[in-house]
Amino acid sequence: QVQLVESGGGLVQPGGSLRLSCEASGIIVSIYDMAWYRQAPGKQRELVASITRGGSTNYTDSVKGRFVISRDNAKNTVYLQMNSLKFEDTSVYYCNALRRVLPIRGDHWGQGTQVTVSS
Repeated sequence: QVQLVESGGGLVQPGGSLRLSCEASGIIVSIYDMAWYRQAPGKQRELVASITRGGSTNYTDSVKGRFVISRDNAKNTVYLQMNSLKFEDTSVYYCNALRRVLPIRGDHWGQGTQVTVSS
């Protein structure tokens, strides 16, 4: 059974930092493309950051220079370091593991963790 468990969300003031963690079980994150998405109330879910199996990273424009995605293969965990947080970063953040290459395929989601940026 695959599980992605996010943690690290919370309430933070503008300009502050948080580190989200996504601990995986049932899959090996190093062979998946991993990503963080977020969804604010009334809005569509959007891709925030991704890291491929090969280690290439990509960010949505609004978080470039502020967020960093990383992966610790030994801990089977993916992180999202979020710095200089803004009000508009308030969302539920979801971890995703995607693999389309045979013989292993999968598209797995975590339950989400709330990030609230407020003064």
